[in-house]
Amino acid sequence: MVQIRIPTNGKQMLLAAGFRPIVGSCWRIIRNLLSFAVMSKDQVYSKSMANIADFRFDAGVADVFTDMIERSVPGYRSIITMIETLTGHYAQPGSKLYDLGCSLGGATHSMARGLTAQNCEIIAIDNSAAMVERCRKAMDRVHTCASVRIIEGDILTTPIADASVVVLNFTLQFIPPEERVQLLEKISAGMRPGGVLILSEKVTFEDRHLDELLFDIHHDFKRAHGYSDLEISQKRSALENVLIPETIPTHRNRLLNAGFTSVDVWFQCFNFMSMLAVK
Repeated sequence: MVQIRIPTNGKQMLLAAGFRPIVGSCWRIIRNLLSFAVMSKDQVYSKSMANIADFRFDAGVADVFTDMIERSVPGYRSIITMIETLTGHYAQPGSKLYDLGCSLGGATHSMARGLTAQNCEIIAIDNSAAMVERCRKAMDRVHTCASVRIIEGDILTTPIADASVVVLNFTLQFIPPEERVQLLEKISAGMRPGGVLILSEKVTFEDRHLDELLFDIHHDFKRAHGYSDLEISQKRSALENVLIPETIPTHRNRLLNAGFTSVDVWFQCFNFMSMLAVK
């Protein structure tokens, strides 16, 4: 699949070409849908493998990551789009905004687009050199009123300070469960009052029937987006010891215990959800 990028002066170019004026909100939707670079098709698990290694965010995954996540995570594009809106609502002047586990910078881009508060800094962090390299190249094409730093590093050891918006977009699930409490406590301690953590995760359910149903529906979603049963099976094996999902009550209680005052789900599609945790 090939996607096109509208240049930063795309609205002016369309108007000059004779198109009728586009209302701001409509333009924002069009821009978000068309603002991604050429996307390589994910074929990482398309051939049978004798030995399936644990999933890694290496160069091969980075090359196809946009296609991989959009064909694997129901509602991913909606979450990315709404991060722009949430950033505009919660970002405070003179504060810092963090994208922890930024991968190719989808949430970073969205934060930059939605930011209206002045004198802010966006800090995007990932421990994958391949992801960071591609994220930096993509951010070079983004114009924002904020300064943006993209760091190759470990989010478990990176300080969080003076934050008004923090994003963990399908990142916490890859952190060892025993280290999640400490990370969330650090984020809470480094956040301004009234700030928000946006936490998106794959989840499991205590009801066994519901958990199995949504598990099967997710696989149907992947088949509908072109993945074969072989690809689904092999990727599942690769992720088995790497991506450890938890229940929504587990996430909510841990965030409340970490110092957030209000925690609830704002988006859910099958066994994928996004939470808002307000400090």
